[in-house]
Formats: sequence, structure tokens, C-alpha cells
Amino acid sequence: MNLKLSPKLSQKIAYTALAIATMIVILPVLTVIIIIIKNGWSALSWEFLTTMPKDGMRAGGILPAILGTLAIVSCAICVTLPVGVFAAIYLNEYAKDNLLTRIIKLAIVNLAGVPSVVYGLFGLGIFVMMMGFGVSIIAGALTLSIMELPVIITTARGALNSVPYSFREASWSLGVSKWQTIRRVVLPNALPGIMTGAILSISRISGETAPILFTAAAFYVPHLPQSMFDQVMALPYHLYIISTQIPNMPKNIIFGTALVLLLMVLSMSLFAIVARLYFRKKRKW
Repeated sequence: MNLKLSPKLSQKIAYTALAIATMIVILPVLTVIIIIIKNGWSALSWEFLTTMPKDGMRAGGILPAILGTLAIVSCAICVTLPVGVFAAIYLNEYAKDNLLTRIIKLAIVNLAGVPSVVYGLFGLGIFVMMMGFGVSIIAGALTLSIMELPVIITTARGALNSVPYSFREASWSLGVSKWQTIRRVVLPNALPGIMTGAILSISRISGETAPILFTAAAFYVPHLPQSMFDQVMALPYHLYIISTQIPNMPKNIIFGTALVLLLMVLSMSLFAIVARLYFRKKRKW
């Protein structure tokens, strides 16, 4: 016996199933955020955000960890975005579809799934030891940038592919060179998608602990960083230390640190989202 459902009923069932699936994804995230805010809000103060830690990190603030995280993430994005976008332009607009190109594309996809601790060991061997940068901001930033290159390249290639090919043909028919077409026509229309990749990268690397554990982060630094070659404190590693290594740590400081990290990630993502919306409004298709 075949049971046939009306199109309206089938649509309602599909909408209901999608809504339930969405709630299953959203509710645990909201629960975690509520728990962090509830337990960490009392720790937030001007002193907590602008002073050095003291009393074995059981008191004082987390200013060095905040500045260290901002320095590492900012440097990593400044390296990753241009390199990733240029690589995506080459693979999408210039490279021929041959065996070598297909191997490179496959390698990029596979690199996106490599555990972050492996990138940390790679950064330790290459940037800290071989290149002599030591445990520093620049070593951590370069390690994070390499870790995020596959994401940037993949999203940038998707954004470039989304620009209609007719745009390129119209530009070429006017005698414009290929590079000028990419720079003046393709890239401006692909920027919203590229910004999506930047958002994903910022959200991921801001909370990474393993890569900076080997290349940039320190348990405690009694001064603020003076150059790119200084070792720094970072919020993810600082949160790990105070949560697992320091006995009798006040709970509100642990959750307060987690809340600051969460707010920092959300702020960076919000800035990237606003930039993406700005470029999307300028798009004419």
C-alpha cells in the first residue's frame, strides 16, 4: 500500500525536520555560551582586562594574554590572506588542468584535515629551530598561517568560480588583459566569498592551542611583547594552564578568561562579517 502525501504536508514535514535538526545543533552551543557567561561575567572588570596576572595567576588581569593573542592572530591573517588568495587565483585562473594541478588541489583538501598538533610540530622544526626565530610571535603566526592556508585557498577558489564567466569574456572583448580583468572585475565580485574564508580562519586560529604551544606561547611572561621575536602569553594556552595546572584556581577567573576569548573571537568574526556585507552591497549581480 503506497501512502501518498500532499505537497503541502510533505513541505511541512521537511520544514519541521530541518527546524529540529537546526535546534539540535544550536542548543548545545547556546548552552555552552550561557554557562560561560553565567560563571565568568563576575570576573570581567577593567582591572581584569588591563593588568598583569599576579599571585600565581590567581589574581590580577590577563592583558598579556589578550595582546599576545591579538598579535599572533593578526600576523597570521596578514600572511594567510594574500598568499591564499594569490594561490587561489593561480589555480583557478592560470593553472592548466593537468596531473600536477590535480595533485596540488588534492593536497590542499587533505591538508585541511591534518590535526593542529602536527602543524605545531612542523612549526617547531621549521620556524623555531631551522630558521632560528625561536619561540616567538612570528613563529606562531607563520605556523597558524600555514595551518589555515587550505581553508583560505578553498574558499577563495569557490568565490572566484562563483563570478560568471561572461564577466571575464566581456572584459576581454574590450581589450583588457587577463590580470587587469582579474584585478578589476573578478576579485571585487569575489570579495564577499573571500571574506567568508577569512571569518572561518579567524574563528579557528583564535582558539588554537597546540600550534602556539610549540611555537609562541609561554606559561608566564612578566612584560608585554616588544617585537615580533618575543615570546608571549596567549588566551587559549593561558586558559589551558589555569584550568589544569594551577590548584585552587577561582572558577570565575577560569570562566572569565574563556568569556574574553569567546568575545574576542566573536568581535573578530563580526568585523569580518561587516566587511563582507559591505563588499556584497557593492557587487552588481
